[in-house]
Amino acid sequence: MSTLEMICSYVEEGRVQEAKAATAKALAEGTDPTVILNKGLIAGLDIIGEKFGKQEAFVPELITAAMAMKESLELLRPIFERSDTANMGTLVIGTVEGDVHDVGKNIVAMMFQGCGFKVFDLGVDVSTAKFVAAVKENKADILALSALYTPTRLAMKETLKALSDAGIREKVKVMVGGAPIDQAFCDLIKADGYAPDAAKAVQLGKTWL
Repeated sequence: MSTLEMICSYVEEGRVQEAKAATAKALAEGTDPTVILNKGLIAGLDIIGEKFGKQEAFVPELITAAMAMKESLELLRPIFERSDTANMGTLVIGTVEGDVHDVGKNIVAMMFQGCGFKVFDLGVDVSTAKFVAAVKENKADILALSALYTPTRLAMKETLKALSDAGIREKVKVMVGGAPIDQAFCDLIKADGYAPDAAKAVQLGKTWL
């Protein structure tokens, strides 16, 4: 079994320390961090996610897999932050108010960093006012809004309204994503785009610049 396959398996099984150790091993072997992210960590989380959707896995397994993913991501974060790729644009990202989930949001943020974007991650449970202030202060090209709970996705609509009220809606592209989000909801709230996963989020972001 290759190191990437080990990472994938450990994340799927929720083996936090083993996943972190295998990630460190892959880095020591010289594996590209983006490959580790996509072929190891995300691949493992995708497998458990598919099993969860088929009721072959349950919430505890999903939580431990997410923990393994999150701990391993911390080893990659400094590398993406040091990326010397030419700055492609500025992204502000966060999980909307009332929602504290961050695994998916963290993956998107690091994918953008790895592709040369300057990223300002506001964290979780972010108020509309904080989003607006960050877009203004950092002259963001893109604002990425994440939500996992269905009720909290309404905060996305409120954030778009706040951007309009502040007179900056036309100056920033707004991307939405997360489990309860789809293209229909994106169209309903008049966001600029919807991304079902991190890779597609980056692809979409690049088309806007």
